[in-house]
Amino acid sequence: MTVLVLSGAGIAAVLILRRVRPDLYWLIIGGPAARIRIGWTYASVMDACGLTVPPSRARIAVAKMMKREMPANRPPKLLRLYPTRSGLVARVRLQPGQDAFDVMSAADRLRHSWRVNQVTVKEVRSGVLALRMTGYDVLRRVHMPARAKRSATKVPVAVRQDGSVHYRDFRAVPHCLNLGATESGKSVYQRGLIKELAAQPVALVGIDCKQGVELAPLARRFTAMADNPDTAADLLEALVSEMIDRFQLIRTAQRISADTPDAEITSDIWGLPEKIRPIPIILVVDEVAELLLVATSAEKKRRERIITALIRLAQLARAAGIYLEICGQRFGSELGDGATMLRAQLSGRVCHRVNDEASAKMAFGDISPDALSAVLSIAYDQPGTAVAADTSGGWSRIRTPHTTLPDAVATCNKHADLTPEIEALADFRPVLPPLPGDAPKAVEPVPATA
Repeated sequence: MTVLVLSGAGIAAVLILRRVRPDLYWLIIGGPAARIRIGWTYASVMDACGLTVPPSRARIAVAKMMKREMPANRPPKLLRLYPTRSGLVARVRLQPGQDAFDVMSAADRLRHSWRVNQVTVKEVRSGVLALRMTGYDVLRRVHMPARAKRSATKVPVAVRQDGSVHYRDFRAVPHCLNLGATESGKSVYQRGLIKELAAQPVALVGIDCKQGVELAPLARRFTAMADNPDTAADLLEALVSEMIDRFQLIRTAQRISADTPDAEITSDIWGLPEKIRPIPIILVVDEVAELLLVATSAEKKRRERIITALIRLAQLARAAGIYLEICGQRFGSELGDGATMLRAQLSGRVCHRVNDEASAKMAFGDISPDALSAVLSIAYDQPGTAVAADTSGGWSRIRTPHTTLPDAVATCNKHADLTPEIEALADFRPVLPPLPGDAPKAVEPVPATA
């Protein structure tokens, strides 16, 4: 009786662990069991899925000569099978005559046969594929790995459907467009990105024309901020001036002559010596429509200044270490002249749930049409789920961890001392009262005079 009670309690504990912490359940129980199952049934599953090739003529001739049984069809060779924190990765080599598309087409059949949640196929090199399998739905409850790599211009922001970490790499993808309807998780994605960047040696510049309700609480970590279109126009033109000054710095530091080593010649700030390299600047625009929509002729002139500055930054600012992160609910031609030209310069795209197909086409219609159906399938009860793509045409489903505003504010306040001073943006530095824990600075006494 005691054994039955203990076994029942153990089963209950396993079921609770599987539901509450699927990552731990996979590492302890699910992963080892799946590894044995896949290794044992690999050849038969490949054959059932039509991923085998007939034996070579030489093997058939030898079998006939020796009067032996005809050799079986050959599956792709399993080179390696190793676990990850959320699944397994199988490295396979294709047989002659096989193509990577054949395995990609059979990914769903492999998922059913091996009883895993997802199978993603990626070509490592010619003839070698990586089959990344996830043991559970990693997007249901997002757990970011604690040891995710971080740098000044590369921070983790979400988890991909295949279990890997999605990074926002500003040097690889300088400018990004983040679209999403109300309550889709777009603001949480932006908040999580700022929280990660707060601990890095970068300058944050924010434009929030909703009177600063989204970015103002994080202002202690911002070098410059604008909360209305008029101030935003001046701020953007100041950024353009800063960009030109950085180009002059690069030009001065090049000193190209006959005896200049090739390694010292550069066309961006990352080739400059560290002691004179300017700090990277990341511009975050919370709602781009508030910048570009106009109602009067005076606002039209302001809009021309704004769109001109944004296009110049998107075209030229990468070399100067200035990167754009533009957010909005829609980004189409209805925003006026220049909007489509600006969108074409934003090579990175992240699209959360949208209200219509046209909004999804604004994000992926010109770079990755295959991602449209994935965007339109995002449900209302999956906030934070999005599709990330770039101009290469590749895309993946991601989900960002839920970051509350108090958490982001606490992180920005903690790293407020990292906020750099940039002379060209000094007029736009947020003026904030001191934190409750900050001690007032001592005032030097002034001697009395007659």
